[in-house]
This record gives sequence, structure tokens and C-alpha cells, in this order.
Amino acid sequence: MYFQKKQAIGKSNYLIKLIIKIALVFFLFLIILLLVDQINFPSPNKKIEKIIPNENLKIIK
Repeated sequence: MYFQKKQAIGKSNYLIKLIIKIALVFFLFLIILLLVDQINFPSPNKKIEKIIPNENLKIIK
């Protein structure tokens, strides 16, 4: 009796591996995003406001 190779399993196995790789990349990106969100970046204490007079504005057409 000879062994027969089932080729249909190989195609579905490739699809499963591809889905797992995409999921791992997605979760890695999500973890990096959450870690960056935890960093407390400095922000200015006072509101920055600069008044621009109308003479300095130029209309470009």
C-alpha cells in the first residue's frame, strides 16, 4: 500500500500561517501604540497666541 499526499491541506495550511502572521503584526502594532500612549510628553503651560495684523497677509491667486 502506498501513501498519498493530500495537497489540499497544504493550501489551507499556508492560509492559516498567513492569517497568523497578519494577526501578529497587528497585535505588535497595537502594543507599540499603547506603549507610546503611556509616555507623558511635555506640553506648553501657557497658551501660545500671536496676533497677525492684516497688513502682513498676502493674497495669492
